Amino acid sequence: MPTVLSRRAFLANAGLAAMTLRGGLLQALAPASSVTVLAPCGKLQGTQSHGVNIFRGVPFAEPPLGPLRFRAPARMKSWPGTRDATQFSAAAMQAGEPGIKQSEDCLYLNIWAPQGKGPYPVYVWIHGGGFTGGYSFAPIFDGTELAQAGIILVTVAYRLGVFGFLDVEPLLGASYAGSANNGVRDLIEALTWVHENIAAFGGDPTRVTVGGQSAGAKLTDILLGVPSAQPLFNQAISESGGAERVAERAGSQAVARGFGETWSSHAESKAASLLTAPAAQLIDAQRHFIETWPQHFPLRAEIDGTFLPRRPVETISAGSSLHKRLLLGTNREESASFLGPHPAHDPGSADLGNLPAAQFNEVLQKYRAVYPQMTDEQMRIRAATAEEYWVPSTRVADAFVNGGGTAWMYRLDYAESIGPLRGYAHHSLELHLVWDRPSAQVENSAAEVELAREMDHAWIAFLRGAAPASAGLPEWPEYTRNARDTMVFDIESRVEKSPQNAELRLWDGLL
Repeated sequence: MPTVLSRRAFLANAGLAAMTLRGGLLQALAPASSVTVLAPCGKLQGTQSHGVNIFRGVPFAEPPLGPLRFRAPARMKSWPGTRDATQFSAAAMQAGEPGIKQSEDCLYLNIWAPQGKGPYPVYVWIHGGGFTGGYSFAPIFDGTELAQAGIILVTVAYRLGVFGFLDVEPLLGASYAGSANNGVRDLIEALTWVHENIAAFGGDPTRVTVGGQSAGAKLTDILLGVPSAQPLFNQAISESGGAERVAERAGSQAVARGFGETWSSHAESKAASLLTAPAAQLIDAQRHFIETWPQHFPLRAEIDGTFLPRRPVETISAGSSLHKRLLLGTNREESASFLGPHPAHDPGSADLGNLPAAQFNEVLQKYRAVYPQMTDEQMRIRAATAEEYWVPSTRVADAFVNGGGTAWMYRLDYAESIGPLRGYAHHSLELHLVWDRPSAQVENSAAEVELAREMDHAWIAFLRGAAPASAGLPEWPEYTRNARDTMVFDIESRVEKSPQNAELRLWDGLL
């Protein structure tokens, strides 16, 4: 069987290395000159190249170090003098990623802005990585082309793993209640910084799109259900997301106690040492804990009754996104990236994001009636994709339009034509298309170049406030619960009404 990245390894970098290599090197930048901007936060010196102003490593919150470990992000104080913004900051602490500098001091963002006065629409991008990995400065997320198209791109970091998604209240006391939401709070702090400062860079704070892919999309969908986040953006993009990566308070606290047991045995120390131990030691304990915990993705945002009052889809459906706009979708065979192209066994607990294996397998047994032409391998991939990405994304779309928002739904059917995942529209495949990084080495290179152009232009149209559209694509209708019109991206793209409707009914009452 061809070698495929394990699910953890794949999500640790969210497929970014593969997508970067696939898309080739970005255009060589001309020698950069210096540019200075005075914003409410302070004066920043960045670089200027190809008509784009670039500011790297801009702090949006106080470093979450020492007494601020496991605390909500603290508002960044303005700084005196001119701050250098020519280098990326460190990535958040995580397992793996050799060669990438990591630090707890990670709450920074990066800006690519047109050189004109604007005001320009703003795109705040959240990287993926399974809530435990990834970083904001992966080469594929270079914002030069977006800025040249009149869009300001802001890529943001957030605390990962136990630093951002562990409820340490059972271990450290009541003052740490809600700490499982610190990663989400980091994103809100970044959006707040954008709201207060982006005009100095030519941005329009009333036209902010928040978006992401994989874990970044899931966090985007969760933000749609966080009341305090709503004034900070007016539209969203969710690529392979869903709002199910949350846990009830009891579940979060059970995870905390489980991690506490791992910590005590791993570090041979008391819970209080969580506040002073080296960050790398906590990441090592996190790795051991995740390997042994029975539920996949145990580190999640928490429904705490206040900050995240209930399941995000319930808040969204109740109208939290009234008058907002949403572009969202999934890839047809996302889970081929994790199960492999020829999975020999039914997915188990280590493969599922939302359901226990027993419940999932009950649904899987019904797939034969819906898809009699599929092999067992294809059904396993299709059902696991539905459980993790497609059904949760559909629930978000339904809730969004119920709550008064306007949505456009897509599905990527264009399949990989090289490598072990040949024939599958796998997880992260859309990235090199949406970011217009087509490959010249695939069998359908001309078709892929054209599809990348179409998807890139459709996304840019949406970012500018119009309906997603591009020359070469059919008209993309708005999504409604009755018709569920979906743009299917392929060599010949098309619109389908209620695609996979019989399959969707299999999940009623479960997701």
